[in-house]
Formats: sequence, C-alpha cells, structure tokens
Amino acid sequence: MPAIVLVGAQWGDEGKGKATDLLGRDVDYVVKFNGGNNAGHTVVIDGEKYALHLLPSGILSPNCTPVIGNGVVVDLEVLFQELDGLIARGVDVSKLQVSANAHVIAPYNRTLDKVTERFLGSRKIGTTGRGIGPTYADKMNRIGIRVQDIFDESILRQKVEAALGFKNQVLAKVYNTRAVETERVVAELRSYAERLAPMVTDTTLELERALDAGQNVLLEAGQATLLDIDHGTYPFVTSSSATAGGACTGSGIPPTRVSRVIAILKAYTTRVGEGPFPTELFDHDGEFLRATGHEYGTTTGRPRRCGWVDTVVGRYATRINGVTDFVITKLDVLTGLERLPICVAYDVDGVRHDEMPVNQSDFHHARPVYEYLDGWSEDITGCRTFEELPANAQAYVLRVEELIGARVSAIGVGPGREEIIQRHPLLDPRED
Repeated sequence: MPAIVLVGAQWGDEGKGKATDLLGRDVDYVVKFNGGNNAGHTVVIDGEKYALHLLPSGILSPNCTPVIGNGVVVDLEVLFQELDGLIARGVDVSKLQVSANAHVIAPYNRTLDKVTERFLGSRKIGTTGRGIGPTYADKMNRIGIRVQDIFDESILRQKVEAALGFKNQVLAKVYNTRAVETERVVAELRSYAERLAPMVTDTTLELERALDAGQNVLLEAGQATLLDIDHGTYPFVTSSSATAGGACTGSGIPPTRVSRVIAILKAYTTRVGEGPFPTELFDHDGEFLRATGHEYGTTTGRPRRCGWVDTVVGRYATRINGVTDFVITKLDVLTGLERLPICVAYDVDGVRHDEMPVNQSDFHHARPVYEYLDGWSEDITGCRTFEELPANAQAYVLRVEELIGARVSAIGVGPGREEIIQRHPLLDPRED
C-alpha cells in the first residue's frame, strides 16, 4: 500500500493534528519524520483537548501504531512526560515505536539554544529554546548522540566527552556560562534507558514490511513548508526538512512508495516567531482572528501573528511538496466578517510577483495584492457537506482552490474531528 505524506502549507499551526487524527482511524501507522518538541498539535476528541509536542498525533488512535522516525530529535524527558500525561488520561501508548537512529537532545544543547538567542539580541531567530537547532547541528557535524547510544554507557560517555570538549569552550569563553559536566549528562541520559528500550526498533524495516503487507502509512510533518530549512523563509526557519521530501529522509521510506501529499492550509494565515509575513495584520481584524481562532502557540503559549490567507504561499506549497490534496482548516473563524481579502500576488517596489520572490530581500519588502470576496454571517459549524455551506463560504473555498492549484478535499468548520467536511477521499481505497 502506498504511503501518504501530511505537511503544513504555511508557517505551521495549520491544524495538522486534527487532520492526522481524522486519518488515524483509517491508517495503520503514523510516523513523525522531523522536528522535535518545538512544535505542537492540538487535537480535540469528544470535547477533550490533547496538546501533543513530540509524539505523533496517531498515538490517540487506538488502532494505529505511532512512530518517531529517524529524522526527529528527541528530548527524552519530554517524551516520558507526554507519555505519562496520556497514560493518566487513559490513553494506550504501548504501541509507540522509536527509531534507533533518531538523535537525542542533550542538556547542553538546550543551554546553547537559550544563550545563543540571548546573544543575538535583535537578530534573534525566535526559536523555542528547546535545543532543536544545536542538536541538528551536532547531527550534521557528526558529533550527535543517537537513541541507540543510550544503551551503551561507554560509547555514550565517549560521545558526550567529544561534544563537550568544544561546547564547554564556547559556553565559558563566548557566553560566560558554566561548563557542563560529562558525568551529569551521561547519568541523565542513561536514566531513561530501561524504560526506553522496549520502544526502540529499526523503524525503517518495520515501515517497509507494513507497506508490503498492504497497510496504510501516514507520514506527519512537524512545522511547515515555509519553516523548512531549505525551502522556507531562511533564516527564520526550523532546523529540519518539513516538506514532503523530508518525509522520505526522515522515515526511511523511499519516494516511490508515496502516493498522496496532503497539505493543511488555514483559512487565514498565522506565524509564530520572527521573519517576514506579507499579509500580517496589526488592526482589529488581526485581533479578531487571534481571539476567535484562539491563536496561541501549543508549545510556547506565545500569541500568534495573524493575517489574511496568502495564495502565493499556497501555490508555493503546492509546487514544493507536489500537493495532491488540501485540507482547509478553521473556515468557521471567518464567520461574521463582511469582507474577506485574499492575497493573490505581491507588489515589490512596483513590480508584481505572482510567485514567491526568489530572494529574501524581495520577500521582506513584499506587499500583498488583494482581491475581495463577500463574507457570511451564518453559523457553519453544523455543516457536514460542502453544499450546506453558505454560498459565500463556498465561493471563498472555490476561489482559494483555484489560486493554490490543487483540489481542496476537506474543510474544517470547527475544532473537533467530526467537524470536517470531506469533498473527496483523502486516502486511497484499500485493495482486497
């Protein structure tokens, strides 16, 4: 059975968790393939809200096997805090699998992340301070610690010593921060070994066998397209590959096994952290979107920057990811607005750009070119078919669909998994 990739089409917080939970009832595996606990998914099931950060959203689906792939960086303390929180609420977490090749966030990387941001001052990136970037840097510098290393104390100590030989010099001489002791790091990481061991496996082999057996595998991105390390609004990005291409490297599933790429697009746009944002609002409309959409970060609690929907970004996401299907979320948040602007292009110093500008300076100076549609005032949270939506809401969805260049297969009209309108099937039918 082919694999399905699920990505965010904007700057994150689009509602991927809800989409994963919806699909989780019909898939056998949900794989998180990038990022760490620097992003969050909020899922509402039967009125119960679950905030997930490191764990795949599929962990809430009883029939699904959740997998933390090799492309993820794992904070072991956070992992077990999340697991314990779910266990306390009656969620079965026994099926979780963790790649032996996933990298571990060491305590010194959290320290480096925080002091570096403070050092940058006004030039800061806006990281969450959770050690994500420094851990990925260690991975690329080949001084990282992987999950499998936790189980061999000798190897673990050697790797920690090698990493700290340089990092302690930086902490002390550049940041005037106390050096980190090797034994303290080793002891902390080793303390998780016994509980972690039953979860660790060769996840690439497990997923290959699942696909060969005709099972559905959903590959779930953390963050989103415009936060991708290569294709996002660099340098205001995350440290991993959050696009469809990253799903393959972060899970070990080859691209020839992927049949669908589903992208999540919020009916408006939000962003957390620093960086350019052409449609950002600084008026009462922005406050309306933030308040009505409850736009505060799942992981950080920071208020999200809000703006109108940007179909230049949507077209870019379609192209970069090879999107086959879009899910538009939070359409209900727009209810009550008389006029709905849609960004269709950018104006950069008098020159119109219908596609994303190639360089950072142009994007930073981009001003949105809007067209305007009439809004609606009817409550749409009870709608369960596209035809039940008000005519103006239908027109909004159809115009966005036309502009982003891929079909809108589902529409979220409320916070719960049941409040989603499906226009087209999101999964390929199973073969008998």
